[in-house]
Amino acid sequence: MISLLSIYHKTLCVIGIAVGQINCLDDHCSDRYYESMGTNLEKVTDAMAGAKVSPRFDSQAQEAYLSLWRSYDRLRAIEDECFARYELTPQQYNVLRLLRRAHPESVATLSLAGRLVSRAPDITRMLDKLEARGLTTRVRSTSDRRAVLIGITEEGLGLLDEIADPLAECHERQLGHLSAEELESLIHLLRLVRDPHESAESSWR
Repeated sequence: MISLLSIYHKTLCVIGIAVGQINCLDDHCSDRYYESMGTNLEKVTDAMAGAKVSPRFDSQAQEAYLSLWRSYDRLRAIEDECFARYELTPQQYNVLRLLRRAHPESVATLSLAGRLVSRAPDITRMLDKLEARGLTTRVRSTSDRRAVLIGITEEGLGLLDEIADPLAECHERQLGHLSAEELESLIHLLRLVRDPHESAESSWR
């Protein structure tokens, strides 16, 4: 995985060129570059700190957030196109995927809701639709009559198998232009972004 230090050094290199402090045109810098990194680091860092926020945004934090939102919108459009062929939503697919992982065991509704990628305010209605299609089962727990247990049917498992290859192609369309190292770095940075906002029991921590 590309280290944050490496990314930082490359960023400094690019900005250093812009402010005329570093003579480096690619990733292979001369010894003078490393010397200049020591003597000019403070000047280059000041140049980064003093970078102006784009007039389109109120702050860097806002630009970063809206960039995430826009990226999600563009990637979600590709995903929606894929799932529409199977009359599924991404959230319904997420439910089936979680149930397959637990199969042949069932999962309590509240536990299932807590494992979803995004919050589902009306999970009962979503489960109704999956059950109506014969993709899931729903029964009362014998040990706790308040709990409802959800399981996946053979039809549900078959649908997931049918979707597997088209979904892999979908992910390739979404992120195939990134290298393995870039994907690892992206995963790491996104984890840093969301960790302070995850609950202690979240499986995404």
